[in-house]
Amino acid sequence: MSVWHHPIGKEGTSLKHFLASAGLTLALLAAPTAFAQTQPCDQEAPCVIETGDYHMMTPPGWDGTSPLPALVWFHGHNSKASSIFRSGGLRSDFVNEGYALIAPNGAKRGGSNTQSWPGRITSTGRDDVAFTLAVLEDAKTRLPIDPERIYVAGFSAGGSMAWMMGCYAAEHFAGVVSVSGALRRPIPQTTCPAGPFNLLQIHGFADGQVPFEGRAIRDWHQGDIFEALGLLRATNQCRSNPDEITIGAPFRCREWRASCDKAAIKFCEHDGGHGLPRGWTAMARDWLEAR
Repeated sequence: MSVWHHPIGKEGTSLKHFLASAGLTLALLAAPTAFAQTQPCDQEAPCVIETGDYHMMTPPGWDGTSPLPALVWFHGHNSKASSIFRSGGLRSDFVNEGYALIAPNGAKRGGSNTQSWPGRITSTGRDDVAFTLAVLEDAKTRLPIDPERIYVAGFSAGGSMAWMMGCYAAEHFAGVVSVSGALRRPIPQTTCPAGPFNLLQIHGFADGQVPFEGRAIRDWHQGDIFEALGLLRATNQCRSNPDEITIGAPFRCREWRASCDKAAIKFCEHDGGHGLPRGWTAMARDWLEAR
């Protein structure tokens, strides 16, 4: 909370007025911390910080004081953070299950309204890792977020951003979910700088927009799913072959858990293309909470 200092000696100011203001300030400081809930971070009005803005949802029936687990969600290319208000899966399997949902907006490309995430280390533009951490710190002033239960997830370019947050800021998150996104090149040579993190990767076998191998676009590359998973196995100190393979509908999954020294990895594919498959949110929440 910022403290406002009343200027003594200026026209219309008295010591009496100053002491009254100081008493009010002390009373505010002594009062229990009050959190703004969804305002002004609702569907119509995002919360604004110095480097961008974000939207937020809180669980229905929340008492306004109990600590909340939180999911930071990154939208895909040319989408926007307010899309969370139309997402039935995020609402039913996270928000309605007691989560705060925090959705940063990607930066607009120069000369257009397209919002997206570079999802890679660049020397130009906004530092999206730092921006996301700033969003999280701002959200903590508005909500009582449980610091041990903050997760991050995203779709497509947003999935690449989820990878970025894990690889470069893992200490802030209990788990990462990437849907149809990879850690984009260039990737670290040996291990992720921020150390181990729990990851669930979900990807469509028929995804031609972001194929398993990634694809080159102008002067950058989307990244290779298997290359990124290999990097994380080295980071988490897992063996190369999975500990468990499960084949079901709609997901076929390979999991590294028992052999990992630091954190778990799960890779699930489905028969679809570039999209959010039915059931992904329920699977993701179950997997994150099991960690």
